[in-house]
Amino acid sequence: MSVTTPTIPSANGEPAWEAAYMLPVQGSWSEEDFLKFHTNRMAELVDGRLEILPMPTWLHQLIVEFLFDKIRDHVRERKIGGKVLMAPLPTRLFARTIREPDLLYVQADHLPKDVRGYPVKIDLAVEIVSSGSEARQRDYVDKRADYAKAEVAEYWIVDPEELLVTVLTLAGTGYKVVQECHPGEIARSLLLTGLEVSVDQIWALAGES
Repeated sequence: MSVTTPTIPSANGEPAWEAAYMLPVQGSWSEEDFLKFHTNRMAELVDGRLEILPMPTWLHQLIVEFLFDKIRDHVRERKIGGKVLMAPLPTRLFARTIREPDLLYVQADHLPKDVRGYPVKIDLAVEIVSSGSEARQRDYVDKRADYAKAEVAEYWIVDPEELLVTVLTLAGTGYKVVQECHPGEIARSLLLTGLEVSVDQIWALAGES
């Protein structure tokens, strides 16, 4: 879709409309447009619409690091195969939808053939919920639906505000909740047999500096 660049420059305090009109309009972003888009903020492509993600906090990244180490070490020690990686890594779920899981695991038989490309099939997605209603809607509702549609076998939602870890497993075309883990409890994976994560260890990270 072609657009006409406005002849009146943006005033101070307004968005940079000249730059905005150089980009595809919402609903018409292609996967190629999205992968060419450069920004210091992570973004996702959702049904042809661009969504800018909130900047991660120190606690968010501590949780990502902790869970990455736990899952990666488990995969290596059990010699399960596959790869555990973390964002940023654009993951194509289906046409016109590219998500950025905070953490992902890909089984050996689903690894991309071209390591210079991007994953198109993942088996475990983990999201750490950022603050705000939009972030909660995204992780609890929107991504739950998208990951289920993409047949991601297992989905973990780690919620620092509620001190809750929710483990979901794919059942038909949707997810069923396997666990809702509160402080003092252990989150367990069905996909990665034997993987156990102490919820208390996750929330203890809030005291790290």
